Amino acid sequence: MNDSGLAMTLAHWIWLATAAYGIHVLEEFVLDWRGWARAVIGLPVEWADFYVVNALVIVLGIAAANLAGVAPGVALGFPALMIINAVFFHIVPFIRTRGRYSPGLSTAVVLFLPICFACYAAAAGAGRLDAASMIGSIVLGAALMASPIVLLKVKARPYFRQDRA
Repeated sequence: MNDSGLAMTLAHWIWLATAAYGIHVLEEFVLDWRGWARAVIGLPVEWADFYVVNALVIVLGIAAANLAGVAPGVALGFPALMIINAVFFHIVPFIRTRGRYSPGLSTAVVLFLPICFACYAAAAGAGRLDAASMIGSIVLGAALMASPIVLLKVKARPYFRQDRA
């Protein structure tokens, strides 16, 4: 609670997480995440892929904020995605490369982690976080994070190529 007696709900925190994701996208774009992703993690990504995926992530954040009151386990899939992104696509590569900066690392650490943990705390404080919601949100977040990576990896395979006869 703040001084006015108003508390941040899960929906409020997810709206804030969505805004943080927008700032994160800006950091990644300006500092050439595409170049880093190709050089460090071998991801065959183009800027068009980056734009589409990140536009979808913002849409997912908006949907999650709107679902927070009725489906908190589903809504928490969005902050789970953000935590997974922060840890496995920014922090771990930074450590594994002995300090090579991963574009997006600053916003992942300074914004993603505290805001996303606040999302879970808000759900728990409202009595809306049980084991099933926690596990379900993590599974959903992991699936959402993995899907564009899997699609990028398989798009060049003959079966998925649309220019074949």
